[in-house]
This record gives sequence, structure tokens and C-alpha cells, in this order.
Amino acid sequence: MRAVFITFLAGAGTGTTIAVKDCVAVAGVPTTAGCRAVAELAGPAEADAACLAPVRAAESAGRARLVGTTNLHELTFGITGRNPWFGTPRNPLDPNRVPGGSSSGSAVAVATGAAEVAVGTDTGGSIRIPAACCGVAGLKPTTGRLPVAGVRPLAPSLDTVGPLAADAPGLARAMDLLEPGFAAAVAAAGARLDAAPPLVGRLRLPAEPAIDAACDAAIEAAGARPRDVTLHRWPQATAAARTVLLAEAWQTDGYLLRTAPNGIGEDVAARLHLASAVSAAEVARAARVAGLWSGDLDRLFGTVDVLALPTLSGWPPELDRADGLDALRLTLPVNLAGLPAVAVPVPTRGPLPASLQLVGPAGSDALLVALAARVPRPAHLRR
Repeated sequence: MRAVFITFLAGAGTGTTIAVKDCVAVAGVPTTAGCRAVAELAGPAEADAACLAPVRAAESAGRARLVGTTNLHELTFGITGRNPWFGTPRNPLDPNRVPGGSSSGSAVAVATGAAEVAVGTDTGGSIRIPAACCGVAGLKPTTGRLPVAGVRPLAPSLDTVGPLAADAPGLARAMDLLEPGFAAAVAAAGARLDAAPPLVGRLRLPAEPAIDAACDAAIEAAGARPRDVTLHRWPQATAAARTVLLAEAWQTDGYLLRTAPNGIGEDVAARLHLASAVSAAEVARAARVAGLWSGDLDRLFGTVDVLALPTLSGWPPELDRADGLDALRLTLPVNLAGLPAVAVPVPTRGPLPASLQLVGPAGSDALLVALAARVPRPAHLRR
């Protein structure tokens, strides 16, 4: 449990149990961001992050109980979930495989039942990737939908707060704790889906055949109308998002290489060194690609309701090959455009589930969760 929770809050109370990623300020608890250099200087937070205000109101009403702050990939700057300071949360599907990150502890807490729902953050896939690795559901909301004041930044233009849960109905409940009324919006979206099955644009990128097949079967089972689409700028959008993330992460955390080099893990230090070399010209080119990419997606969503693709193009790698996860993620372009996306586990013929990613236009968060709720959940994940 120590590798899952950085701080466990053993208090009495009732309602939905909720865990919070330890880059989100919780009053009275130090915010460490999973980093020794930060933890050594962190005092108890004076106030909660703004996104937790509705959670506290629900807690006061007996509808929720905050149970702890969860571990993460250090500084939220990585996607494997490995952490040299607080330990690596064990993937409950296969302890030899990465849990995914950076919201590793949040995903594992939900997958093991240590919390019913959890709060994470997603800058380049950090909610959807651990959801995919651990067989749970995660929502990256429309950028700006939930406030980020009191959340330790990584790349401010890409950072997003969102929930994780065992399944899509759980996401609706979790999001309702962060944005009251969201569950009602999901119910209304579900009624619209009953009246008119959505047209889903199926984006086909290189992926394991079993994962592609599982995603296709899930879309069909959800009652959607699939149609293959192309997005030629996907590779450029991926590269541009990476450039923006690195450049902004250097502005946020580069100082730690100078002030506390021994308090940063090797992989994050190496990533910061890489980030230090990103030039202004590269950032400018990335901004131009971002504009073109957003235009591509606007046109696409004029022809389909939802975009569908795998969250990961392959199976979560084993811990000793963790760096291979970066080549599998299909998440970065969504952050570049600021759009909402949900990742949900879907059945395969093997022991590991695949993860279907549904992406929609800005503000379509409730529609995505309603559609995800119609996707069959792998039987062996049901509790």
C-alpha cells in the first residue's frame, strides 16, 4: 500500500471513497509530486486545490470520503509509473508490468479497490495511460473544464485534472464529485444516444492486431456506427505536443537540476536535460502545427460525432523494459488540441484487456462517458 499512497488518511466517514494524486494540494498534507527534492521542502498545504472544493462539499454531506494522496511518476514527468523515492505501485493485472503514469497510484488504487474513484492529471496521457495499463477507466476532460489552481504544474498549456474509476459509470460518479451535475449530463447524453446511434470515426494507426480487433468489437457492441477516417497530421501533432510538453516542463522544473540534482531520479533528470535543449524555433514550429491540427479535428468533427482508437498500440511492457511504453502511447495529440478523451478497458481473447480511447470535440465529455458506458467491460475485471 505504501507504493500506492504517499499519505493515507485513516478517518471515519461515509460515501464514495476518493484518492487524490499527490500533485494536487490537499489541505494539511505536504504535496510532494513524488519527488524527494520537492518533498524535503514541502510543508502541509494551507488549502485544497480548487478542483477539490466540490469534493469537500460532498464529504461534508456524507457523500464522499477522501482516503489519501496517491503516488505518481516523479514530477508527473513520465508515463511508466516507476518512482525511485516512494516505490512503484504494482500493476494488479500483472505485477511484472508497468502500472503506467504519471497517475500510477491513482489507477492502482482504483484497480485494487483501495479507493472507489481517484483524481489524476493528464498532460500527455497521464490519466489514460495508467488506466490502460491497469484495466480501469479514465477521463481527460476538455482542457480548462476543471480548475488547476493548487495543482503542481508540469506543462501548463497541456495540464488537465480528471477522474479514474473502475468503469465508465464510475467515471460519471467521480466527475460528478468534481463537477456537480455531470452525472445528469451523462444520463441526458445517454438518452440522445438511444435516439440516434453515434457515428464513430475509427482512426487506424499501427497497433497489435488483437488490440485493434478488440477495439472494433467494442465499438460495434456499443451500438455505434463506425467509419474509417484518416488524420494525416497525427505524427506531426505527436511531435509538436512532445515539443510543447518538454519546453514547458523545463520552465516549470528545470531549476531542480541546479538546486537539487541529487533529489531527482535518473529518468526525470535525463528528460529535463533533453527539455533544456528545446529551442524557441522548435516551439514556434510546434505552435503552427497545433493550429493546423486543431483545424483538422474541427473538420473531422463536422463529419463524425466521436473519434475512436486504442489508448496504447501494444501491451504494457514489463518493468525492465519500461521505456518501451513511450512508443505505444496514442494520447499526445489529444492534449495538443485540448479535447476530451476517455479510456476504457475492453475484452480480448488473452489475459490482458485492451483499452479503447474515445475522443470528442470540446465540451463533449458527458457524451464520451455515456458512450463508454455502453462498451462491454472485460468479465474478469468486474467486482
